[in-house]
Formats: sequence, C-alpha cells, structure tokens
Amino acid sequence: MTLANSSLVPEEALRLGSKSLDPVLNPYGFKFEFRGAGTGSGGTFAWGNYVNGDRSLQLHYRHALGLVSYSIGDCSLSHEEYLRFLGVYGQNSYPDFPADPVDSFHSLARDIELYCGDFLHGSGQQFLQFAEELKLNPKKVAQLP
Repeated sequence: MTLANSSLVPEEALRLGSKSLDPVLNPYGFKFEFRGAGTGSGGTFAWGNYVNGDRSLQLHYRHALGLVSYSIGDCSLSHEEYLRFLGVYGQNSYPDFPADPVDSFHSLARDIELYCGDFLHGSGQQFLQFAEELKLNPKKVAQLP
C-alpha cells in the first residue's frame, strides 16, 4: 500500500518514513524522537528529530516531507543550505516529488549517506564553519552553486 493511496496521517507517515533513515543514522548513535503533531492553516502536520548529543536532524511532515534541517549546538543549516555549501546541490536526491511521499525519506537518506559525513560522524567543524559563514552573510547561500 502506498501513502498516495492510503489514509496515513502525518504522524504515521513521519514514523514510517523514519524507518528509511534509521539504517543511515542509528549506526552513528542518532535516535528518532517524535516531537509532536498539530493542525495549522495548511492542515495537519507532524515533526520529529534524530538526536545524538548536541547534533539534531529535524524533520517536518505536512502532505510530504518538508523542512529538513541539521543542527550542531546552536548552529543550524537547512538541507538545501548544507548541500549548497558542500557544492553538491543539483546532485542531491531530496527534495523530490515521488508518487508516494514516504519515498522522499529514501531520497533524504541517500543524500545524508553520500554528502553529510561531517554532520553524521565527523568532527562537525566543516558544518560549523558553514553555519558561521551563513550567520555572517545570510545572502551567501544565494551566491553558491
């Protein structure tokens, strides 16, 4: 059964989608924490985090996987910002628009595995440098390829 043809609510979709991320994140100590669900002007939504110490991957789901952001301490980058700083934007799999919105979690898992090693299991210094550059020049991302 695909999500496109089912009645999964955002919380269920987020929990199901997280199963695609577990094999990439769990081996490095990240654990999924469901944070909540609600209803806003755009409909129902849910969010959760993968957490490992001071590192966090935030996921937001409304009708599909939406906002994805990474944090180390109080420094954060969106998925797009991170990939632009890495110079791989355009080679990424997420965001995408699959028939089954839960498949976007597979695409995100691929990106994390291929490109986000510093965040996932590295020192985090490169990530923190990118976040500092963005803080000093918020328009920098628009200048990156």
